[in-house]
Amino acid sequence: MIYTAIDTFYLTDEQLNNSPSRKDGIDEATETTLRIYGCDLIQESGILLRLPQAVMATGQVLFHRFYCKKSFARFNVKKVAASCVWLASKLEESPRKARQVIIVFHRMECRRENLPIEHLDLYSKKYVELKMELSRTERHILKEMGFICHVEHPHKFISNYLATLGTPPELRQEAWNLANDSLRTTLCVRFKSEVVACGVVYAAARRFQVPLPENPPWWKAFDAEKSGINEVCRVLARLYSLPKAQYIPVCKDGDSFAFSNKSLESHSNNSAPKEVPQNSPLADSDTSVPKGVPGEANTESSDGKGAVVKLKDGNKVDDESKNTAAAAEGEARDEPMLKTKSDRKAETSMERSRERDRERDRDRDRERERERERMKGRDRDRGRDSDREREREETERERDKPKDRGHRSRDRPKDSGHPEKSKHHSSRDRDYHGSSYSSREKDRHRYH
Repeated sequence: MIYTAIDTFYLTDEQLNNSPSRKDGIDEATETTLRIYGCDLIQESGILLRLPQAVMATGQVLFHRFYCKKSFARFNVKKVAASCVWLASKLEESPRKARQVIIVFHRMECRRENLPIEHLDLYSKKYVELKMELSRTERHILKEMGFICHVEHPHKFISNYLATLGTPPELRQEAWNLANDSLRTTLCVRFKSEVVACGVVYAAARRFQVPLPENPPWWKAFDAEKSGINEVCRVLARLYSLPKAQYIPVCKDGDSFAFSNKSLESHSNNSAPKEVPQNSPLADSDTSVPKGVPGEANTESSDGKGAVVKLKDGNKVDDESKNTAAAAEGEARDEPMLKTKSDRKAETSMERSRERDRERDRDRDRERERERERMKGRDRDRGRDSDREREREETERERDKPKDRGHRSRDRPKDSGHPEKSKHHSSRDRDYHGSSYSSREKDRHRYH
């Protein structure tokens, strides 16, 4: 039997410093912020989806491993975080539907970016694109991992280590919290789970001022080194010194779960929209945007495929834009956003397909009504036939009654001359037949 270690995804400091993100021009601070931001998304979405902590921990480890091989500039951190949650839920046997994951990430993005919370239509083109992108990113993750998604967490070692060292019970919860926070850093791809668990226990003991045995050193019993424990404590201290992570748009694929990066920048900077004169050629183009609508824009993706992303805002933004543009331009500028030819074709095809579906439904309803009428007609015919049969039987009975009366009247004069004899014979015959019938029945029962 050949044994193969599957938990071997560990990198050196040099490999982390030469990551694909650094090669694409992303500095260390930006990469660290985006890693923490993606892990925050995974943790928050797992809480909203009511997933166990093991699912969120597995998703964060997969997230770090993926970005050790791919760049933040080529894969959107939000989509990768959603795919990691979706994949980890299946790996830890707590699956969630793609619809649930997309809705949760859409709601989180609207809250984090202070955008109006809109309902995500499950039959819209935007939802179909997000679902396809989710499954596509999951395939990228599995391909980069080589379909080896085994993850060993430090949580299962913490309880054993603390029980062996004989520490107080309040130290366990603190060590568990530190282990959860360590997943936001690159410790999971630098050290083994045993080393991270020892570092977490040491940091928790230092915080509660609980002495640990050093003669002999306690970490020697758990296959750890003092240098690794010190590095784990240093990384955790640096993590707590950083401010709250914010999204930094570095990915070329600007599309996200709610709005594009351009609309987010315009919303955060509160920059006024540029006025486009009506006589300029930009006002007549298909990708033009009317003045005073900061929440709606058409941005073409930088992939060169000509994909157009429609962005819509709520009624509040429309009202504000109308108030700001009314004094300068009047009601002539309050026109809806122009749609591209591809969007018009898509809408017309959708309308045609809906009309066809409606016609089919109408035809089905008509067929059902006809079938019901046919069944009712058959039931009526059967009822009429049964009534006719009953009438015929009754008429035949009425015809047979006078014949029986005539036969009885003919037989009466023959027996009228000897009434007493007939009575004697009839009584004897009854007694004889009754006795013979009872004896026959007894013989039958005996035989059987």
